[in-house]
Amino acid sequence: MKRPAPSDEQVTAANKAAAFMVALGEETAAEIYKYLDDDEVEQLSLEIASIDSLSQDEIKAVMDEFYEIFIAQKISAEGGQQYSMNVLTNAFGKEKAKMIMQRIHDSNRAFEFLKNVDYKTILTMLSNELPQTIALVLTHINSKKSAQIIAEFPNDIQVEIFKRIADMDSISPEIVRNVEEIMSEKLSSVGSVDMVEFGGVNYLADVMNNLDMQTEKTIMEELNDSDPELVDEIQKRMFVFDDIAFLDNREIQAFLRECDTKDITVALKAANPEVTKVIFSNMSQRQQETIKTDLQYLHNVRMRDVEDAQRKIIATIRRLEETGEIVMSKGGLDEIIP
Repeated sequence: MKRPAPSDEQVTAANKAAAFMVALGEETAAEIYKYLDDDEVEQLSLEIASIDSLSQDEIKAVMDEFYEIFIAQKISAEGGQQYSMNVLTNAFGKEKAKMIMQRIHDSNRAFEFLKNVDYKTILTMLSNELPQTIALVLTHINSKKSAQIIAEFPNDIQVEIFKRIADMDSISPEIVRNVEEIMSEKLSSVGSVDMVEFGGVNYLADVMNNLDMQTEKTIMEELNDSDPELVDEIQKRMFVFDDIAFLDNREIQAFLRECDTKDITVALKAANPEVTKVIFSNMSQRQQETIKTDLQYLHNVRMRDVEDAQRKIIATIRRLEETGEIVMSKGGLDEIIP
């Protein structure tokens, strides 16, 4: 039985929810998916798949709306904003209390517009800035992205940035706001960044790669009933354990060095023979013998444990891909030109 078509108001709400999930990033989105029912997952996935790009203003509007809703609920649950202000006033006086509240507000939202901008764009934006400005911006984005940016600077600048970050105990909200405004203007002038790539099928594939296999299977089956073409497109873009067979020897050796031997052993318990073959061919003879012996004595292993071990290895491969050490290809379709 088909569900009735949603009203305009519901469609708008679904669009906003999809945009918010995209802005959060695939790992957080995957966690949220676990708490949604099948109908919600289906509708949300279809909405996300239809998003090609969002403007900076659209992202900000969606994030602001959700932020305001969240804060209103949180403050209400904890006694309200006036209650918080009264506590701070009694402790520090009215002026300092206002300053603290403002600082909390600013620090929670400063440089929000950089959250989903790729590190190369931020690097271009910061390329001619002083170390103290670079340090301020980097402390407001996630550490992984900061590391990628710092790695691109010359050694002497890297050292200066680290020193500035280490010395940055506190900074006035006015300075943060001024730098934020300047960076926002610079970002808008860094070629083709007014529209940041969001959502779409590639994003859904990333979300699926971060879900546990049972949740992934349930979602894909539900989606397949209403949109089999979308499921096919998602599957084409997902990297699964069997796709290890399409990595080259150098890339296989790179992730094997990063993986726990126990995870490799458990993962191979139910692996495709071709994957097992390429993994063993990239190990030392001694390591091969150790794992083969362990496999002989590894009995009564739950499929869930095998899947978990395989997911850990895939997560390692994805991490190495993000740093450029591995190029993941799906089914050998993504050819690499030497």
